[in-house]
Amino acid sequence: MIFNEIYGCYYDAIAKILSVAVTKNISKNEMREIIENNAFTESFFEIEDKLRAQEYQLLNKDGSTPIKNKPTLPLTELQKRWLKTISLDKRIKLFCDDFPDFSDTSPIYLPEDYHIYDMYSDGDDYESEQYIKNFRTILLAIKEKKPLKIAMMSRNNRCINTVAMPKRIEYSPKDDKFRLYTKGSRQLSLVNVGKIGSCEIYDKEITLNYEQPIELTKTVTIELYDSRNTLERFMYHFAHFKKVATKIENKKYKIDIYYEAIDETELIIRILSFGQFVKVISPDSFMRQIRYRINKQKLLFKQN
Repeated sequence: MIFNEIYGCYYDAIAKILSVAVTKNISKNEMREIIENNAFTESFFEIEDKLRAQEYQLLNKDGSTPIKNKPTLPLTELQKRWLKTISLDKRIKLFCDDFPDFSDTSPIYLPEDYHIYDMYSDGDDYESEQYIKNFRTILLAIKEKKPLKIAMMSRNNRCINTVAMPKRIEYSPKDDKFRLYTKGSRQLSLVNVGKIGSCEIYDKEITLNYEQPIELTKTVTIELYDSRNTLERFMYHFAHFKKVATKIENKKYKIDIYYEAIDETELIIRILSFGQFVKVISPDSFMRQIRYRINKQKLLFKQN
């Protein structure tokens, strides 16, 4: 692991303790306060006891330290290369402007080194200044739990202006788009961030007298025959959908997939791509759409 948020906090806590001990003898209470603010509760037994017992040989019994300068946690070369790689992702600008440059570091790989064959080519414009502004405004509203005033155009070129409470942002790897889930607006409960013309934090209080449920509301059940690594490929393709898989018999599985209505067309296309190894067994409405698309493909094949 390049970075570890669990073990990393121990290094951070010890570094802060030693930074105080460099300037003065650190007391037991000061040490505990630093551990409490920077590590986990059980860390008292690990960090404090071992430092006091001089097991790490970093702190003397009187709270002083043999270290002359405040400790730093420099990045390793691999960490720098990984961060350099992340900085080249076109989506990084959505989150920050001051990402470290690491101009003297080569990335682990370049964006052009790989191609995702099953991703749509009409993803969001992550380099658009308006998109970046809207995205950051949404993130701030979610963080501060404030409503958003949103302006956008509908499919029928109708201007929509509404106020809603943002719930979460979701990324679709298949579509290469971000989606915003909201509550409190009859006009808007789920929207692609790229469709939003402008948005701003709404400082006035709103009454959530209407809440569109954003939980997964539809289910499709399929039977899958695990040949040619079909199960693994299926789980990968549907990784961002909630699902429950049950083994029926050897190499045969029943899988329930939970999804939003807006994703139904995409779901149908993906399931059809698995051909004879996947069979939809419910609901009837989904099965009818599968039959319709298969018959339509047969007709096009005969015409050609």
